[in-house]
Amino acid sequence: MDFDMKKMIMDDLERFLKRKEFYKRVGKAWKRGYLLYGPPGTGKSSLIAAMANYINFDVYDLELSSVEGNKDLRQILIATENKSILVVEDIDCCLEMQDRLAKAKAAIPDLYRSACNQGNRVTLSGLLNFIDGLWSSCGDERIIIFTTNHKDRLDPALLRPGRMDVHIHMSYCTPCGFKMLASNYLGITEHPLFLEVEELIEKVEVTPADVAEQLMRDEVPKIALSGLIQFLQIKKRETGESKATEAEETVRGAENIQELSEKTDEVETQ
Repeated sequence: MDFDMKKMIMDDLERFLKRKEFYKRVGKAWKRGYLLYGPPGTGKSSLIAAMANYINFDVYDLELSSVEGNKDLRQILIATENKSILVVEDIDCCLEMQDRLAKAKAAIPDLYRSACNQGNRVTLSGLLNFIDGLWSSCGDERIIIFTTNHKDRLDPALLRPGRMDVHIHMSYCTPCGFKMLASNYLGITEHPLFLEVEELIEKVEVTPADVAEQLMRDEVPKIALSGLIQFLQIKKRETGESKATEAEETVRGAENIQELSEKTDEVETQ
């Protein structure tokens, strides 16, 4: 994560904590919602831990698949204390499960009721209603964080302001992100190999987790950076080969379609 994004998150958290009277005056619950989205391995869980440490909040990881129904959800949310962060990871997977259950209900009602304990399951609407109402009004400052690898799969109702106030894109590693990782893991801010690493990172999609893993392999900067360069070169070569294969398959598919079209024309002519 680059410095500007890090500063934006810190400023937003500090502003939220200082605005108790503002929320009270405008009649809104003192809560803040964050959506962290991006590919796996880009640091969503690490960011949540960093946010909790920064403002000294407790973290409650809500696993929706283990909650029996809206009644259990209500009890869990009431049990969370003030100054807490409620985390629902991979919310898109929960939504996909709800969609599959809805289709099963429409196709085989009796089987659905049996499998789902007569429909007593957590629903998205139930979760949102509790967050908007009961959970947000039964205490002081609270934060909710949803994570997803696929923002485009989420219901717009989930993303609106007042629920997910801040959307944070967790991207693949950038040159700036690499420098921060090098500082954290190797204790350096400059090195002759930095330029080569940065050039490769701009051409290869690699997660911060992958970069961190390579940097952790040796405490000597030159050895660790050399290993990272080798890793990135392999990724670059594999990416190029994959794209070449895809291009060949596309051309082959187009040729097959053309051939089929020509045969169809011949048959129609006869």
